[in-house]
Amino acid sequence: MTENLYSHVKYMASDGVEASKKPLFRDITADEDEPEITEIESLCVNCEEQGMTRLFLTKIPFFREVIVSSFTCDHCGFRNAELQSGGRIQDKGVQYSAIIKTPQDLNRQVVQTEFATIRIPCLDFEAPSKKGSLTTVEGIISRAVEDLEQGQQLRQIESPEMASKIAEFLIKMRGLLALSEPFELVIDDPSGNSFLENPHAPKRDPDMKITHYTRTRQQDVDLCIVSEESDIKEDEVIGVKDGDFNTQNEVLHFNVNCPSCNAPCPTNMKLVNIPYFKEVVIMATCCDACGHRDNEVKSGGGIEPKGRRITLVIEKSEDMTRDVLKSETCAIQIPELDFEMDFGTLGGKFTTVEGLLQDFKAQLGGENPFVGGDSSQSSTVEKLHHFCEQLDQIISGKWKGVHFILDDPAGNSYVQSFAAPDLDPQLTVEDYERSFEQNEFLGLNDMKTENYEQS
Repeated sequence: MTENLYSHVKYMASDGVEASKKPLFRDITADEDEPEITEIESLCVNCEEQGMTRLFLTKIPFFREVIVSSFTCDHCGFRNAELQSGGRIQDKGVQYSAIIKTPQDLNRQVVQTEFATIRIPCLDFEAPSKKGSLTTVEGIISRAVEDLEQGQQLRQIESPEMASKIAEFLIKMRGLLALSEPFELVIDDPSGNSFLENPHAPKRDPDMKITHYTRTRQQDVDLCIVSEESDIKEDEVIGVKDGDFNTQNEVLHFNVNCPSCNAPCPTNMKLVNIPYFKEVVIMATCCDACGHRDNEVKSGGGIEPKGRRITLVIEKSEDMTRDVLKSETCAIQIPELDFEMDFGTLGGKFTTVEGLLQDFKAQLGGENPFVGGDSSQSSTVEKLHHFCEQLDQIISGKWKGVHFILDDPAGNSYVQSFAAPDLDPQLTVEDYERSFEQNEFLGLNDMKTENYEQS
């Protein structure tokens, strides 16, 4: 896994002082005259002599951290260059399914990693995973047409029947670009790092469905997360004996990679008991290299028997100070803004109502790669800026009567009640039976906990 491979790399500055305070993956700027490049001697596959491989860790838009590798051989002149993703693999895979109907849909921007596959079900077409790229829906289809056209002249000589079938298929592919009829595009990425643009953002796209799923063991093997031989046995699991430490008072420390610059940094973890709710695990990360701060919340208990929908009516500025626990499985809706955030977005958060709204602004504005740069569209930028202005009105208390809805199928989210243990007139809590799709998202449909036998 690339993240583990480079997590402990330490560079030395020209004066001999360790440059541990610099981010591992840096932006390409004019401030550094000599960017830090790692050189490794490696075997040339062309002449089997020793060549030189150079690795450069940097950031580019849309892909976050990348590793640029370049190989040269002075003996035979062979050269090769490659770009690999240096970011972390997400906890779950992601699948985007969109109906392409208009020219604007063909212009949707697509971030495709080297693990992603693209399918067009109506043509029974599937493009296997290849090198990562930033393109559009139109670019994906055009590239597939170009790949299929290569070698057509040779096929017409060697296998006319196959060449005829490919020619018929190319006509159908070009018909997709002409939008002769709507078609479905599916992007499936087990690493969870691919992306399909929503042209209606920040509103929900009725023609696009996003599904997060649990990877299979074979997919974990393909991503090099686990090996094919790895198998955890019960006698190999090392546990902590009861009474060794108090879970409520102890703070655990462990090292991870910074989600912003990927440099090694510490994470603190503590079990906290929320009054009138349950125990949760709070993890806080602070990176000394780039100054990034982040916190994440995990439920201390299991999945509740029923899902929970919490509705808060914001009537006064004091409502902005209410504590909010948003689990990683929680979706958020603001009907007055026609805004809906899918399950799994932003991860788990323990903050306030104001803090969560500020996170929305940061995610849609400052941290959104499709807002800045040459590829941004003025209509999209204008809509997002207008939405952020509406969020500011809610935060400042100028817009009252707004409904703030947390929908958590796992039942692990919480909004503070100012009247606890009595009922809060501004707060409505509903428990509901989960749908089949929600149980599938939580991995409960295939889970058997009763009347099972060990084979």
